[in-house]
Amino acid sequence: MKKAVSLVLALMMVFAFTAVFTGCGSSDEGGEGGAEGAIKAGFICLHDENSTYDKNFIDAANEACEELGVEAVIKTNIPEGQECYDAAAELVDAGCGIVFADSFGHEDYMIQAAKDFPDVQFCHSTGTKAHTEGLDNYHNAFASIYQGRYLAGVAAGLKLNDMIEKGDITADQAKIGYVGAYTYAEVKSGYTSFFLGARSQCPSATMDVTFTGSWYDEALEKEAANKLINGGCVLISQHADSMGAPTACEKKGVPDVSYNGSTIDSCPNTFIVSSRIDWVPYYKYAIEAAQNGEAIDTDWTGDLSTGSVVLTDINENVAAEGTQDAIDEAKAQLESGELQVFDTSTFTVDGKALDSYEADVDTDKDYTPDTEVIEDGAFQESKFRSAPYFDVEIDGITLLDTAF
Repeated sequence: MKKAVSLVLALMMVFAFTAVFTGCGSSDEGGEGGAEGAIKAGFICLHDENSTYDKNFIDAANEACEELGVEAVIKTNIPEGQECYDAAAELVDAGCGIVFADSFGHEDYMIQAAKDFPDVQFCHSTGTKAHTEGLDNYHNAFASIYQGRYLAGVAAGLKLNDMIEKGDITADQAKIGYVGAYTYAEVKSGYTSFFLGARSQCPSATMDVTFTGSWYDEALEKEAANKLINGGCVLISQHADSMGAPTACEKKGVPDVSYNGSTIDSCPNTFIVSSRIDWVPYYKYAIEAAQNGEAIDTDWTGDLSTGSVVLTDINENVAAEGTQDAIDEAKAQLESGELQVFDTSTFTVDGKALDSYEADVDTDKDYTPDTEVIEDGAFQESKFRSAPYFDVEIDGITLLDTAF
């Protein structure tokens, strides 16, 4: 009898131990260890690590899950179509209690998955519809990357000044080239904030923007950069996800401000600095909330203060002298509120000040303006939802094509 009781107790202890750690631990994507209540976290990525954009998400997923002791299950090269829903369903079947997707076009499929799997949390980066869908288990997240773009623009403006002072260009030749993916508000917000940062240092700066019609196409991005350089642009930046533009700049000796990570190893002679969103703070916040049964913000916006907007180290061999000090000063002013990126006194639209503007915040198929966003002398980006809605075309920026 005593042996039987001992055996039962032993089996109960084994069962309890197993129950605590089910769904935790390590995998190729996750980390070691675990804690009671830990869940698997699923990630859906548009491309793989060859895309600087997706690599930034993948690195953050791995880091956040390793720190939390949560298993990460990552699916890459998932198109913005039915494949996204299928991937989400597969992650649910694999035991994921929270699923993240990283690309704008994934949104409708993530919403459908949220409706079909109400016990699982779905978080979508760059999306716009969570605040109007009204689903308890569907959430959008973004960060105020326009702050980081502005700071990177400060570095670009100082480089232009340096080129002018050295006689490499004249003040009226201080033209920036920008490789964009699409004419979405996210891209417009990015190149405009970058331009305003550059012009805060180099008032004569202008910008040409061209679009590729793709988030990731190395050949097209390289072609676009070369087109801009051949058109007289003396410094290049981008909102596109491959190494196409940076490598074109390195080959032609044109200074470059990249995005989503440093390109100094491949482009040591032209890379200046890069801004990016650090998704680790959001991933940790959302996963921990899901584990604890707590509500996740419908629209979450990270910024400089949350560590969600970051810059790489500057390349001292290419950047102008004093660049780090100027970035630090501007960053402090952004954090204190003394400086606003889209201060309407710093730009005009068709030669006039912008004192009122209704943006398309509550997204509909016709992109109908619905929300006044000019407050306190500035366009208040990412205040009324996390994803950018700045779609103003300001003076000084020329769009070479708008087919996308």
